[in-house]
Amino acid sequence: MIERARLDASERKRIVTRAEHLIGDIREAQHRSWVAQFLNEYQLSSQEGLALMTLAEAYLRVPDATTADLLISDKLGDADWRSHSRSSNSRLVNSATFGLILGRVMVGEGEGGGGVVRKLVGRMGEPFVRQAVGAAMRLMGEVFVMGRTIEEAQKRMRKKENRNFTASFDMLGEAARTQKDADDFYESYWDAIDKVGREPDRDHTVSIKLSALHARYETSQYDKCVPEITERLTQLCREAMRQDVAITVDAEEADRLDMSLDIIGAIARNPEFRDWNRYGLAVQAYGKRARAVIEWADTLGRPMNVRLVKGAYWDTEIKRAQVEGLSDYPVFTRKASTDTCYLACAKDMLEAKNIGPAFATHNALTVGTILEWAAERHGKDWRGFEFQRLHGMGEGLYDRLVDEEGYHCRIYAPVGGHKELLAYLVRRLLENGANSSFVNQLADDEYDDAALLADPVEKTAKVGGSMLPQIPLPIDIMGEWKNSQGIDLNDRDTLLDTARKVNAVDFQPEGIDSVHEDPHHPSGRSRAFIEATRTSNDDVHGAITAAQAAYPEWDLRPVEERAGLLEKFADVLEENRIELMGLVVKEAFRSIPDALSEVREAADFCRYYAHRARVDMPSIRLPGPTGEYNAMKLEGRGTFATVSPWNFPLAIFVGQNAAALVTGNTVVAKPAPQTPMIARRIVELAHQCGIPHDAWKLVTGGADVGAELMSDTRIAGVAFTGSIATAKRIASTLLVDEERPIIPFIAETGGINAMIVDSTALPEQVAADVMTSAFRSAGQRCSALRMLILQEDVADEMLAMLSGAMDMLYLGDPGDPATDVGPVIDRDAYDKLMSYRETMRPRWIKTVEAPEEGLFVPPTMISIDEIEDLNREWFGPLVHVTTFKAGKLKETVQRVNAKRYGLTMGLHSRIQKSADIMQTWARVGNLYVNRSQIGAVVGSQPFGGEGLSGTGPKAGGPHYLPRFCAERAVSIDTTSAGGNASLLSLDTGEI
Repeated sequence: MIERARLDASERKRIVTRAEHLIGDIREAQHRSWVAQFLNEYQLSSQEGLALMTLAEAYLRVPDATTADLLISDKLGDADWRSHSRSSNSRLVNSATFGLILGRVMVGEGEGGGGVVRKLVGRMGEPFVRQAVGAAMRLMGEVFVMGRTIEEAQKRMRKKENRNFTASFDMLGEAARTQKDADDFYESYWDAIDKVGREPDRDHTVSIKLSALHARYETSQYDKCVPEITERLTQLCREAMRQDVAITVDAEEADRLDMSLDIIGAIARNPEFRDWNRYGLAVQAYGKRARAVIEWADTLGRPMNVRLVKGAYWDTEIKRAQVEGLSDYPVFTRKASTDTCYLACAKDMLEAKNIGPAFATHNALTVGTILEWAAERHGKDWRGFEFQRLHGMGEGLYDRLVDEEGYHCRIYAPVGGHKELLAYLVRRLLENGANSSFVNQLADDEYDDAALLADPVEKTAKVGGSMLPQIPLPIDIMGEWKNSQGIDLNDRDTLLDTARKVNAVDFQPEGIDSVHEDPHHPSGRSRAFIEATRTSNDDVHGAITAAQAAYPEWDLRPVEERAGLLEKFADVLEENRIELMGLVVKEAFRSIPDALSEVREAADFCRYYAHRARVDMPSIRLPGPTGEYNAMKLEGRGTFATVSPWNFPLAIFVGQNAAALVTGNTVVAKPAPQTPMIARRIVELAHQCGIPHDAWKLVTGGADVGAELMSDTRIAGVAFTGSIATAKRIASTLLVDEERPIIPFIAETGGINAMIVDSTALPEQVAADVMTSAFRSAGQRCSALRMLILQEDVADEMLAMLSGAMDMLYLGDPGDPATDVGPVIDRDAYDKLMSYRETMRPRWIKTVEAPEEGLFVPPTMISIDEIEDLNREWFGPLVHVTTFKAGKLKETVQRVNAKRYGLTMGLHSRIQKSADIMQTWARVGNLYVNRSQIGAVVGSQPFGGEGLSGTGPKAGGPHYLPRFCAERAVSIDTTSAGGNASLLSLDTGEI
């Protein structure tokens, strides 16, 4: 890549000269353009710029005055808008700023005691302020949106300043979440093609986003979404070809690239379109596969137009790779590397046989380089390519090239209502407002032309293509312990191969003819299975006896040795992850992604607790008088009993026992009776790693086995995860014997986990997070969403989107990669959930169909009148919905608190002060803002509740291990044996 993009000295000199002239054109245009001045005035590096971004993202979708005022106050109250009104020479910029100042003064935070502006607000009232801010936001919208409708956008393109440019119209929207969304997007594309086709004197084109054509454009849904999208794109292309309108398929995130190419390639290879030269795709140069995609496009053997862009999802790609534990990033982490790849791709495109090149860039040096290479390859008069720029960006860069030199430039022109700015606006601002972007650097007085024109290829060569140091590989993001390894299930070949191997895992207890009542469906365990996996009470007694005998030697082993064994165990878990995933899928009915998460979380527990043991366990010196040694250390207590649940049969089972073992305890572990085989295999692997057999003993069975384990007075501590009722029985057992020592009881139970959504929230994001929080794992997570509390002003809109999203859920075999929701764990759970669900039938808001055979509880939204109407946890895919009034967040949180559960709570809001209220008043162990409320990460999001939801400390957190330990202090009078030598040694004899 580096050599492909490298310039020789003479090329470099000519390119820099050309770029210097282009920079001059840009700066001259910026002085004329209020848009450029506005962006320059409010850069993202400033508090005001960030406030504007977040305000614009949410304000226009807020329907109620109360929340609008709260949002204005939140975003504008602390910023220094007056300094901007004084510094800008543009009347339009100052007009926008005036509205923002009004917002600040309205909330009582103006300068100078109020003055004229405060009096103005007093006379005109808050509605005037909202109108002013709304006008400012719509003004911002015009920076990035060409028109609210395709007709309006076409009209704007006819204006004088755009007369020599063409447009690629893009219908605003990030992705479809429901079938209605997909249908609406399809109709908008069809309408745009029709309108553009009626304007034959202008060569405008239409950009199409594949994720807008299907609500489940995901690798797991490949067999359904790819054919459906292909058919829809075929229809659009057929109409575009009839109307002689060019189509460009927009770029998506890296995890959709293979699917995108399958769809794009299907159209390209269709004989109907083989000679159509008005079809193409966008390629993102920050992607490490960018050059391979260009090569692929060139080898299709037909004309293909390629729009080369830098990329629009960089932060998303980085985070996804980290969260999923991938081996590397799909994108470059250094800006210079992206710029270098862009140039290499540009050269590839200029030399390709079948590609019509389009270069989307706002970088003068890049433009100069492309002009140089195009002339070298095809002659200085060749115009067989085009440049592209975003509407609202790059003004002035192309004016001279278009007006005087005959080059073609197309404006990428978003179309849609200002309300639809949303995430599109934020991404554009982040992308073009980043400190490393050419646009931002050009506006920064600290950057001179030499810095702007520095050669990115030489920068890349200097660091050898290495990664940005501030962005470690996904495996290293935790710093002091290794992040667990993932599998890229967004790669279809990897997903299918993983599913094949997982489903091939043997799952048949020895001597058992049938694991389930019906071997073809997960319809509950057979009696033979339960009996074969039980352990007699005598065995419980024997297990405790063996563990007690092993305790002294195990506790005396150095902490480093125990920690090392845990890390070795983590490695072995990952080495055997396919087998373990297969057991989780078949015994616990978890989906393939859930099963992978279980293995990863188990490995994370081992490595994190190994790290914490090294930090927490060593003896520490304590202060005291001279001649005295004081110290304290943590040591194991003895033999712990651990009781783990069936809903996390691998991760929690490993986590509880790893904590007990690494702190020097031996352990007798009882898994849930529904999932004994997973536990057995885990203990076998632990023993293979060198953890002594008697240090980790396993007993399996039902409630009677658990009762025997809890009643044995030799147990030195208990760690439990499960129901509230069982936790209370254990607590009672541990206290009933007056002769029994008082021992630690660590309990994590469930919760009535509420998510509160106000009118500033993005509905599409809410829909995605509710589907995940309420229905993933069939709602059988202790952290799962049980109660959704919507602001009444947007409840109908939100419920409509949620209902549409529920229609897209797929219920089926957990071993099927397409499955979203599998069966519940057993017949007892199924009967309880279905019985309750039936009693609430009159209050169903939405439900979906489920397979007739198997223990499938249909995901269901149920209406309740008040928060107080839900008084217990229903452990399945049932979510209860109620509303709250605008401005009553604190009271709403307190009503949830009054239920005395305290596990998880969520908030969706763009108001920071609302997040602050939640942090101040929510009495829960884990609070999640603007994200799903499941999937806590070890060491990053320690998990555990309070009140009826548990005792703490939080699993996967820095305070967990000490609860498994005895604190032992020692104080030694060193003067009794050695005199006061330590004190006397301080006297040098000086007077």
